[in-house]
Formats: sequence, structure tokens, C-alpha cells
Amino acid sequence: MFRNQQHPVLNRKRLAFFLQPPDSTKCWAEKPPPHPQRWRMATTLTALLLLSGCSGGVLDPQGSIGAANVEILLNSLAIMLVIVVPTIIAILIFGWWFRASNTRARYRPDFVYSGSIELIVWAIPILVIMFLGGVIWIGSHKLDPFKPISSDKPTEVQVVSLDWKWLFIYPEEGVASVNELVVPAGVPAHFSLTSASVMNMFFVPQLGSMIATMNGMVTQLHLIADKPGEFYGQSAQFSGDGFSGMNFVTRAVPHDAFAQWVAGTRQTGSALDRTSYLALCQQSSNVRPFTYGTVDATLFNAIVNQQLPPCPGPNTGSAGAAVHPKPEH
Repeated sequence: MFRNQQHPVLNRKRLAFFLQPPDSTKCWAEKPPPHPQRWRMATTLTALLLLSGCSGGVLDPQGSIGAANVEILLNSLAIMLVIVVPTIIAILIFGWWFRASNTRARYRPDFVYSGSIELIVWAIPILVIMFLGGVIWIGSHKLDPFKPISSDKPTEVQVVSLDWKWLFIYPEEGVASVNELVVPAGVPAHFSLTSASVMNMFFVPQLGSMIATMNGMVTQLHLIADKPGEFYGQSAQFSGDGFSGMNFVTRAVPHDAFAQWVAGTRQTGSALDRTSYLALCQQSSNVRPFTYGTVDATLFNAIVNQQLPPCPGPNTGSAGAAVHPKPEH
């Protein structure tokens, strides 16, 4: 029946061949081990890539509002980890204890109810909800967008979201900028925000809270940059074809640099009146920053009260060409 039974010597040779340990010298010669230096370089690069995501975003705050937002995130994470980590550990312990080879584990197929287990199952989620609710309640009142940061006089900025760009009007300085927000470092900034088109979201991740801009309405927001720097700003809500290019640069500069920027803008920028606003209101994407040296003082209120017609809004088709102010002659 089995041919190999007729050749016991041959079978023993075959068995010895398969059972003999591999020749380590030949294995290493064919495939040398990775160099230790390469392992260190790969580990370092991986760590740098992981850490690179922590800079320039929400977890790298540059102001008191941003720091308070991070505190809420970390507190919420800690509260949830108090539940998640013990649950994972318990799963591993239960799986190990009730394994098939453990004869000490009690097998109870008729188990139905346990008051202690019910208490744990319901009490822990209730405590988590209470803690998270407390964090949210305190944070919501502490970070009320309408609440001033301090008693210091803030820098007033009127923000208008367009398709697909941002207009920043400085009513006290009488200047304006597109896709570039300049504020003095260490001084609170008070933003009055509206939309000339569809609903949008104003967000500077490193400075703090995002807030909606809506046509015909004004929302308020207070932010502050503790020290000079450049921060990425964006639209946080999809609003059509040109949405990906609807971002801006926030520059926090010293007081004297802010005054110089205002003075330079007054000398070089063109005029922003109702006529030039209607031209700016047309669709355009990936608009490079530029400034206006003078601004109609009633422009923002005219936009909010819809004395000026709303922008066309997103429609089918690609975004139009970039809009730039016409130079004065």
C-alpha cells in the first residue's frame, strides 16, 4: 500500500534532510541582516514624520483661545481613555482566563443576572457623560465667541467670506486686505463676520475657535496671538469648486510693524468702494493677497443689510480667473 515502507533507509535519509537545521552561514550570506545604522535612520525619520503633524495645527496653539481649546480636547481624551484602556485590558484578561486549557475558570451556562455587573455597566457611562458634559459646559461659557478676552482695546476687523476668498476690512484704520489678515501680536482682535455668498467657516487653527459666516447675519469672535508669527487660515466648510484655494495667511506682527503695514497700505493700495466690491464679489480662486488703501466706511453694513446684492454663489463650472484691483492712474 505504501511504497516508501519498502525502502526504510531511503525514508530515513529523506526525514533527516527535512529535519536538519538550516545552515545559518548560507542564510546570512544570501540575505545579510539590515545595518544597525539604517534601523536608526528609519526610526528617526518615522518619529519626525509623526511629530511633524503636531506643529502648525490645533495642537500647536499660539494664543489663549487656542490653548483653551487644546485643554478641552486633552481633558476629553483623558476621560474617554479612563474607560477605553481598562476595557481593552479586561478583554485581554478575560480571554486569557477563560481559555479552553484553564480548568480553574468557572463555566456557568445558566448565568442570567448580576446586580454588581449591572451597577458597573450603567454607572461608568453615566459618570463619563457627566464629566464630558461638565467639560463642555465650562468650556462653552469660558470660550463664548462674544466674550472679550480682556479689558484691553481690541483691534477691530470686519470679515467677509466671498467665492472663493476672504475680505478683511479694518474700519478704524480705513484699509482692507484680501486673503491676508494682519493683526498686532499680544493684542486681542475682535472679528465681526458675515458672508456675501453661501455659509462658510472662518478658522485659524493655531489661534482658536472656528465660527460660521452667514449672509445677512453678523457673528462675533475674539482671538489673540501671543507672539509674532505667521499662521495658516482656512475655510472649514465646503462651498464649491474653488474651496480648496480659499485659504489665507494670518500675520501677527509687533505694534510698530502693524502701524507700518497700515501706513504702507494707505499709500499703495487702491480704493474699495461699492463698485470695486461688486467686481471683487465675482467668483475667483487661488487669489494672491492684495490690499486696499481706502475703504468705504458703510461697505460692511451695506453687505450685511443686503443693500448690495449677494455674490453669485457657487454654480456649475470651473472657478473664474483671479481678481486683482485695478491700479490707479
